[in-house]
Amino acid sequence: MKKAELLAPAGNMEKLKMAFHYGADAVFLGGKMFNLRAGSTNFEDDELREAVEYAHKRNKKIYVTLNIIAHNKELDILPSYVKTLEEIGIDGVIVADMGVFQVVKENSNLPISISTQASNTNWRSVKMWKELGAKRVVMAREISLEELAEIRMKVPDIEIEAFVHGAMCIAISGRCLLSNYMTGRDANRGDCAQACRWKYKLVEEKRPDQEFPIYEDEHGTHIFNSKDLCAIEFIDKLLDIGIDSFKIEGRMKGIYYVANAVKVYREAIDSYYKGSYKYNPKWMAELQTISHRLYTDGFYHGRPDEGGQNYNDRNSYSQTHKLVAKVIDILEDGAYKLEIRNQVNITDEIEWIRPVGEPKKINIDKFIVLKTNEELQTVNTNAIVKIYTDEKLEVMDMFRMKM
Repeated sequence: MKKAELLAPAGNMEKLKMAFHYGADAVFLGGKMFNLRAGSTNFEDDELREAVEYAHKRNKKIYVTLNIIAHNKELDILPSYVKTLEEIGIDGVIVADMGVFQVVKENSNLPISISTQASNTNWRSVKMWKELGAKRVVMAREISLEELAEIRMKVPDIEIEAFVHGAMCIAISGRCLLSNYMTGRDANRGDCAQACRWKYKLVEEKRPDQEFPIYEDEHGTHIFNSKDLCAIEFIDKLLDIGIDSFKIEGRMKGIYYVANAVKVYREAIDSYYKGSYKYNPKWMAELQTISHRLYTDGFYHGRPDEGGQNYNDRNSYSQTHKLVAKVIDILEDGAYKLEIRNQVNITDEIEWIRPVGEPKKINIDKFIVLKTNEELQTVNTNAIVKIYTDEKLEVMDMFRMKM
């Protein structure tokens, strides 16, 4: 049985490495142009070369997003960039626009994934993309398990990718005009202002001075604000269908989000292929520890009702734990070198997050400042320290504590 791919977001090199360390098979990322995350760090060509070399040494894959809805001026410089990507050795590109698709086909042999922005919700469109030469179709989020199963059955010879976790756009397949209309920042060109997350009130045409709250709450309302997708409770149903790749959203999120989301889905997928699958409530508990809006199963079990929206600002974001440190080196004397991400004290209840296995409480009796050998009980953000422990840590392992 071909094993499904676990695909993670990589907003920069650190996130890429963390995703692989915690179990991702592949990452998707943005190059220096033509991608939908202008606010992300993204990868210059030399960084992309480094990323490809790093990934391929570990038998991992890298997909580059070329998923803007292009205008004429982009088409002039796109061919040379596509050739550069092929020369660098990436494993494929993600495309939404048919013009961009044609340019990639004419100027390279790069495998092409069709972006969720192409709004593929039926087997005919998937079949059409296969016949045009696409290797994979990233399905629209507006699709049910039943529809996915029919598509898989009727078009068996193309890869199918489906979202399983992360933010959901209020617009169909992410093609939103709110940001452009209200701020001049085009969501379809990577510069979304996230206008759907703002607070709104209702104004009646003949009473322009009266504002009516759409939901009775002193904080206003977030009528366009979707909950986050979370498919962990029914990941086995997607695996039963034969989905080829499971995608986690979140290139703008931090390393704790990326690493822990990957770890949870990795464990669930591996459990399925071992033949011992049973849903573990601890998976959902772990996904509650990362930054997220309230969770929804999206369209997978049918059209969502009002429960799929985040009407209450006070519940807009939630997380139970925060990252406090990352292991960045193992020293010759057996000490572990840490980069501190949030202030931490030795009296805090600190958990070690390892790639395999449940979080484990770890006792630290002192932090030692590397430059001065000063012993501290409390260390602040950005400090570089070392610790001693009997636990067998690895570089890129994380420590966390409750908020």
